[in-house]
Amino acid sequence: MKIARRAPHVLTAASAFLLTVGSVSGIAAADNIPAPASLYRSAQAQFVSGHDAAGLRDLGRMVAAAPDKPQSLALQAIWADYAGDLITREAALNRLNGIDPGMAAGARGVLGAIGAGVGTLPNPMPSMIDPHTALVVLGYGLLPNGTMRPELVNRLQAAWLQAMAAPNSPIVVTGGAPQHGVPEAAAMAGWLIGHGIPASRILVEDRSGSTVQNALFSTRIMRDRGIGGAVVITSPNHIRRAVTDFIVAGTRVVGAMTSPNEIISQLKPPSKAAQRGIYLDATHTFLPNSG
Repeated sequence: MKIARRAPHVLTAASAFLLTVGSVSGIAAADNIPAPASLYRSAQAQFVSGHDAAGLRDLGRMVAAAPDKPQSLALQAIWADYAGDLITREAALNRLNGIDPGMAAGARGVLGAIGAGVGTLPNPMPSMIDPHTALVVLGYGLLPNGTMRPELVNRLQAAWLQAMAAPNSPIVVTGGAPQHGVPEAAAMAGWLIGHGIPASRILVEDRSGSTVQNALFSTRIMRDRGIGGAVVITSPNHIRRAVTDFIVAGTRVVGAMTSPNEIISQLKPPSKAAQRGIYLDATHTFLPNSG
C-alpha cells in the first residue's frame, strides 16, 4: 500500500483569527445558529451531494455554535482537507491541538488513513504474513433466501487462497444483515468450513450492517484476542474504503487482497469526487456518535 505524504502548511495569524470568530468558511457567528448535531447532518448531506462549499459553510457554523467542541473542529479539518481548503484544515487542527491534543493527533491519523486507503491498489495475490495477523473478509448482501451472491463467493475464494498461504492465521468473517435468518458472517463461515478451513480458525462478527461497523466491530474482536494486524479482503471496488475504515478503527492493515474480477477498471486512482465515500466513512468511523 502506498501512504500519501502530506506537506505541512503554515498557519498565518490572520487565518487563526478568522477561525476563532467562526468565519473561515465564509460564515460569521450568529445569535440564531442551529444545533451542532443538525449542522453536522446537513454538512454530511451536502458533501455526499457534491456541494462542498455548502458543506464547509455548515461546518463553519457548527464550529461557531460549539467553538470548543473537539468533534466539531476535527470534522471541519477532515472535510476541509477533502475540499482542498488547506488553510481551514490547518487552522482547525491547530486550534484542536490546543483543546484536545489526542483528538488532533487522531484527526491527522484519519487524514493519513485516507491517504493510505486511496493509495491502495486491488491485488489478487496473497501476502506472506505471520500467525498473529488475521485475515478479515468483508461480507456482501445475501439473497432473500439466505444464500450468497456471486460477489461474496469471489471474496471467499480470495480469502481461501490467503488462508492457504497463511495456514496459522485466524480468519475474521464480518457481516450481519440476516436474510432468511442467516447473517452474512454465518454463511461465510459455512463456506470456508465446507472448503476445508478448520472452524477453530474462524472468528465470526455477525452484527455489522456497514463497512464502518465491519471495521469497528472486527477491530474490537481482534483487539480482545491480542491480534495486532490484518489483511483486509474484499472486492476491488471496495478495497480503498475498507482499508481506510480499518486503519481509522485502529487496525494495523498489513495487506489488502481482493477478488480478481474487475481489477483492471479499479487500478486508476479514484477521482476527488469518487473519494467522497471514503471521507464520509472515515468521519463515521472516527466519530461514530457525532451525528
